[in-house]
Amino acid sequence: MLAETLIVFGLRFILVAVFLFSAFYVVVDFKGMKAYVKSIRVQDGTASAMAGGALLLKVLASLAVVTGMADRLGAIALTGFCVITALFYKRFWDLGDFAFRADSKAMPVFWDFLKNVSLAAAFILIAFGGDVESLREGLSAFVENPLSSTHPYEWRKE
Repeated sequence: MLAETLIVFGLRFILVAVFLFSAFYVVVDFKGMKAYVKSIRVQDGTASAMAGGALLLKVLASLAVVTGMADRLGAIALTGFCVITALFYKRFWDLGDFAFRADSKAMPVFWDFLKNVSLAAAFILIAFGGDVESLREGLSAFVENPLSSTHPYEWRKE
């Protein structure tokens, strides 16, 4: 049972690792992150607030997913972050040369967009489950108590 617990922990950690390393990047190069945020044409103060908020969200939501405490809320927060990032920063449709060719400028951005959307789907599966019944139960549990957990490390008797 310990092996299974470690596997679940490891998989959850791998899923959020990109956000934890990204948070580290924000701390190391806040000015660079702020410049990236400003690429969607927001004011300097707004960019600082957005970068700081993203840092906080990445750390807290990632810890929630890894520890299993309020992991539904953490997973939903990361879902929203992935979708918003995809829509505002991975705008492959604006680059004008979307084609399945190696020299297309839009293709790498499209793959980043798709990765963000795929991560969002994975977080929904963590928050609510991978089948219809789990989805129904998970959504109901979240609505009743937004800080509820999926109890990922609880050993159940079969």
